[in-house]
Amino acid sequence: MTTPAVPRPVEPVDRAHLTGVSRPSPPIHRYAPSEQLADLVDRYWIPVWSLAKPSTQTTLQHPVCLVVVSNTYARFYGVARGRSSVTLEGDGWAVGTMFLPAAGRLVLGRSVADVTDRWIDLDEVLPAEHAGLVDEVGAAMADDPHDPSSHAAAIAATERWFSSLLPVDEQGLLVNHLVAWLRDHPEVTRVSDLADEAGLSERSLQRLVEQRLGLSPKWLVQRRRLHDAVEALKSGTTGLADMAADLGYTDQAHFTRDFRTVTGMTPGEFLKDQPVTPPRG
Repeated sequence: MTTPAVPRPVEPVDRAHLTGVSRPSPPIHRYAPSEQLADLVDRYWIPVWSLAKPSTQTTLQHPVCLVVVSNTYARFYGVARGRSSVTLEGDGWAVGTMFLPAAGRLVLGRSVADVTDRWIDLDEVLPAEHAGLVDEVGAAMADDPHDPSSHAAAIAATERWFSSLLPVDEQGLLVNHLVAWLRDHPEVTRVSDLADEAGLSERSLQRLVEQRLGLSPKWLVQRRRLHDAVEALKSGTTGLADMAADLGYTDQAHFTRDFRTVTGMTPGEFLKDQPVTPPRG
């Protein structure tokens, strides 16, 4: 059997992971998908950990579904509207797939609104011809979960399943475009602007986003703003008042309220917990 080539590593800006000095993350390997899956998969992430005590990892999930196969479980995740958390303990690993917005409905075969804020066992969505996927991933990671060749074999097993979901339909391509466009246009804070970009009425946009993501267009805008906030706070280059204005909030108090409601901490608290980056000489 031909050994799979190691996928291209990627280091995207970490806008979703609520890490800090008091909330460190284990090492995470991130890889780009095969070119043929560019409309379906954003990236793969593979954390490997060995912990003396449990560690809870908290994220503000991107507006996409996930597949996670770990040494203890295999799950399909809908989008979590608030915080999502997982507790790591002992020795372990996970092979995660961060889909693009189009993918959830293609995997489920129905509206992803059915799985918003919850997960289901992966065997509920795996087709019969790929029923051995979890065992394949486990076998690939068994020898050395740190080895990039193990990661390549695990990813190759998942990509054989994902390839069967192609091609992505027109509505899927549209929702992919809209989420990417919103991410790249931080000045957009109105649902009407998103509807204009889609060439849809606001009601039609609502139906599209609910069917494909299990969410509302308004939620998409709010989550983008919070991701922008996390990125800005991690960089630590802007004061909170200016940050609030840059994010389109009428005042700092409104920004603080939104951030605390979803993350459980104020922007100031999150900022104080970020590692100090030494100045460049």
